[in-house]
This record gives sequence, structure tokens and C-alpha cells, in this order.
Amino acid sequence: MKTKITLLLAFLFLGFNFSFAQDDSEKDREQLSIFTEYAKAKNYDAAFIPWMELRERNPKYNRAIYKYGEDILEDKIKKNTGTEKVAFINDLIKLWEQRGMYFSSKTPKGEYAAKACQLKYDNREFLNLTDLELYNCFDAAYKLDAKTFTNPKSLYTYFSLMVDLFDADKKSANDLFNKYDDIVEKIEQEVGNYSEHLNKLIAKEDAGTELTSKEKKYKKFYESYLNAYNKISGSIDSKLGERANCSNLIPLYQKDFEENKTNAIWLKRAVSRMFNKECTDDPLYIELVKAYDKTAPSADTKYFVAGLLLKENKTNEALDYFKQSLDLETEAYQKSKKSYKIGLILKKKGSYGKARNYFNESLKLNPSNGRPHLAIAAMYNVSANNCGDTNFNKRAVFWLAATEAKKAGRVDPTLKKSAAQSAANYLAKAPQTSEIFSEGNSGQTIKIGCWIQRSVTVPKL
Repeated sequence: MKTKITLLLAFLFLGFNFSFAQDDSEKDREQLSIFTEYAKAKNYDAAFIPWMELRERNPKYNRAIYKYGEDILEDKIKKNTGTEKVAFINDLIKLWEQRGMYFSSKTPKGEYAAKACQLKYDNREFLNLTDLELYNCFDAAYKLDAKTFTNPKSLYTYFSLMVDLFDADKKSANDLFNKYDDIVEKIEQEVGNYSEHLNKLIAKEDAGTELTSKEKKYKKFYESYLNAYNKISGSIDSKLGERANCSNLIPLYQKDFEENKTNAIWLKRAVSRMFNKECTDDPLYIELVKAYDKTAPSADTKYFVAGLLLKENKTNEALDYFKQSLDLETEAYQKSKKSYKIGLILKKKGSYGKARNYFNESLKLNPSNGRPHLAIAAMYNVSANNCGDTNFNKRAVFWLAATEAKKAGRVDPTLKKSAAQSAANYLAKAPQTSEIFSEGNSGQTIKIGCWIQRSVTVPKL
């Protein structure tokens, strides 16, 4: 009898608990539904109480707690001031920490740590934070997970704080230049990643296949990020300004050269920076290039050696090294960049045919970079007077230039405006409707000679 009573009590206890579990589960579902509907309608005030109750009672119930919670708290931050605003800021940071705790696989560490730092930076006056405290926040986020620290705005803020600390004598020149290299290399890596994704969609469009609605959204997403990275790249260089001029760089590298003459990473950064800042006339640059090539022969070292030879007007030897550089390069994005730069050098020397070959190779490797198209268009433009047998045919070259410029705007989101302006400029110099009528060659094909060796169709009237 005692055993039966015990079993009965146990059954009743389990049933009692199950009943409560059912009630809690039902309540969770109900509150989740209520606050998500309010949040979707942007009625964040109405969403706040049911959202907060569910968050406090069962924080791991559903990721929507964090997805919509971010919107709810951002609305509170926007609408409040003083201590209430600070409290909501701190709660949003706490929310991101909770998200990482309960949904770690869906919460990239670097991304969310950077978001928290950016929130602090954007509200630094309310939080009374110093530049050094904010920089340390971003630096910790970057070191925690650099792979997912990709937000363009946060990357710029991170570097901007470094410059401000350098100006305040709280960071050394070495710290500044190393951080510049970190951020520039990171941006270049991300541009390469997004370009690779965009190239696949461009290739699909070029093949005549229409993108799905999902692919169109992805394309806009990739283009927006490439635009953002393009903007902050310029802003970062502007922020660095004259702090990285030759008069500052050369003494710094002279001082540290002996200690680092076998340090491949140090040498690569020193050579790259002096090259980009056009400090290549100084004898130190030659020493750095030689040391870099000796320590770690690579696509980069061959490229820089080629640059030295080109300065000495040893064009054939330089081109040989350029080809070695391309052969050693394994990454398509980097190979495309090198091909483009070689094309620019040859273009400057007036070797337009060879330059176009390199520009086309660059486009093949990275179709979403429109700069090679603009470079080819520019070469057509300056060659018009030399590549035709009549005045009309010479000016027909401008149609080729315009077509090439338009391609740049179509494939590269960062060049739409400048490409359109270039195309309009070329078209203005091409034969106009009255001239086509007088010539009587509407719709005919004109073969362009000299190095161009292309054909262009006269617009039909």
C-alpha cells in the first residue's frame, strides 16, 4: 500500500510539473508571437514588455529574442537621453553578449564585438569614454576574431582612433604604420572575397542567364559592400595623410633595417609602403627590395624587382620579372591586380597593344573590376587620330572607347558615375547623326587599324 501511494504521488508530481511546463511553453510561444508582430510593424514600444519578459524568463528560447531585441533597444537608445539612454546602450551590449552565450554558432565573435565597440564610439560622449579606451575595445575585437571583423565603418573607426592616438603622442609611428598595413590588407582581402562572389553572378549574366530574385539580392549586397570598402579605402589614406610621407618612412626603416633584414613580413610591408608612397628614388628602397627577394622570393618580390628595372629603363628585363611575378602568383584576385598594374606601366610607356593584353587578362581574372575597361577606353581615346584613314573613321574610334567605358560602369559598382561621364565624353567626340547621314554609311562596319585592330558598327539612323 505504501508503494502504491508513493507511485501515485510521484505520478501526480510529474503531472503537476508537466502542466506547468505546458503553460510556460504556451506562454513563451504567445509572447514570442506578440513581440515579433509588433517589432515587424516597427511598434517597438508595444513590443518592449512582452519581449523583455520572454528574454528574462527564457533567454535561449528563440533567436528572434536577439534579432528583434536589437531593433527594440536601438529604438530606445534613439528616443532617450541621459542615464536612461546609457542604460539602454549597456543593455544592448549585454544582449549581444547573451546572444553569443546562447546562440554562439550564429553569433560571429569579431562581428559582434566590433558592433559593441562601434556603439560605444557612436555614443562616446554619453559614455564618457576616451580615445584610448575605445581603441582598446576595437583592438581586442580585432584580435579576438579578425576573420569576422569586416564592417567597413568599424574598420575605418578602428584606424581613425589609431591616427588620433598617434597625433596625441600615445602611439608610435611604428604602431601607426603597422595598423595601417593591418587594415589595408584586411580591406583588400574582403574586396577580393566579395569580388569573387560578384564575378560568378556577372559571368552568369554575361552568359545570357537571368539571375534569380535571390541572386539579385546577393548582387546588390556584394555591390554595396564593395562600394563601402572603396569609400573607406580613400578615407583611410586621407586620414593617414602626410604622416606616412617619405621623410617619415625612410628614417624609420633605416633605423629598423638591420634588425629586420631577414624578416619577410616586415620587409614586405616596408617595400609595399615605400612603393605606394613613391619613395622609390631613395637607395634604401633598393636595399629593401633586394633583401625581400633574397629572404622570401615570391610573386611580390619579382614584381618589385621589375619595378626597379623599369626605373633603369631596362624594359625587357623588367617585363621578364613581371611575367615571373604573374607565374608565381596563385590567387586570382592578386594576379588580376598585378596584371592591371603591369598594364598601367605599359600604357604609360605607350605600349598600348601589350598593355591591353594585360588589362584583358586582369578582366578575365576579376571581371567586376571596371578599371581595366576605363584604361583601354583611354588608350582608344588618345589613339583615335592615329588609327584611321579618314577623319570620320578616326573619330569612329570614340565609339569603341565609349563602349569600353560603359562596360566599366556595368560591371563595377564603384565606377558607375565616372564610367558614365567618360562614355558621354567619348560619344560627344564621335561622329554625330548629321555626319553619318552625309557619309551615307549608317549601319556599316568600320575596321580600325594600327594597334587597335578592332571593328566598330556605325549607329543606324
